[in-house]
Amino acid sequence: PNKDFLFPQISDLPYFRGLLRAVEARFYQENDLPAPVLDVGCGDGHFAWRAFEQPIDVGIDPWRMPIREAAQRHIYRLTVQADAGQMPFPAASFASAMSNSVLEHIPYVEMVLAEVGRVLKPGAPFVFCVPNHQFLSTLSVGRTFDRIGLRPVGNAYRSFFNRISRHCHCNDPKTWEARLAKAGFRLERWWHYFPTKAQHVLEWGHYVGLPALITKKLLGRWILSPTRWNLAVKECITRPIYEADPICDDGVYSFYIARRMESAS
Repeated sequence: PNKDFLFPQISDLPYFRGLLRAVEARFYQENDLPAPVLDVGCGDGHFAWRAFEQPIDVGIDPWRMPIREAAQRHIYRLTVQADAGQMPFPAASFASAMSNSVLEHIPYVEMVLAEVGRVLKPGAPFVFCVPNHQFLSTLSVGRTFDRIGLRPVGNAYRSFFNRISRHCHCNDPKTWEARLAKAGFRLERWWHYFPTKAQHVLEWGHYVGLPALITKKLLGRWILSPTRWNLAVKECITRPIYEADPICDDGVYSFYIARRMESAS
């Protein structure tokens, strides 16, 4: 319960992304994921590598380079390169599933949810997190344009930021509950997290962190010197947010706990 997820994240990732992932990692410590576990959209495996002490049974992702990197981290017993909309697993193969900040990027998300329902055993939990309906309206630059009477410019900025974030879905809990029910799930619990102040750190981090993108492209790593002294300012910015209660009504992300219904086909 006292494990620090923040510094390991910001020592590997741009600080704004590391902050978000550190907050999310804490939520998984409070949820039981019985084996075998499926990680839907595991990417390069970095999140699971930092968030879990024990290996996850299977990680699936459609992209070749990230799934190779995930295999090299040895946090998954098996990595599979495949589309989550057509998973190569028999029905009822897994006792639980997770998907961390992935479903918002998938245009055909209903198909993916149906596949997750197919490969889960009846009664199995499915936990995931996504940006919600408050994400775009609270962006600081968009709000500034709104306040000075330039709402169309603010809307254009929100559209731009959503595009660079590669979001296909920023929906409210009712929308996700309907999607889950159609796929054979019962939504048991959800909460909003990452308040507006934290979102502004994430928003501006996209621009301040551009040098890290160059470093990643040229040298294959986001952070050249992952030391306390080099990351002191970034830790000072992110630490108060990380240590505050992350669950809040104005949170721009939502965490969901669903369960495959016993009668799902």
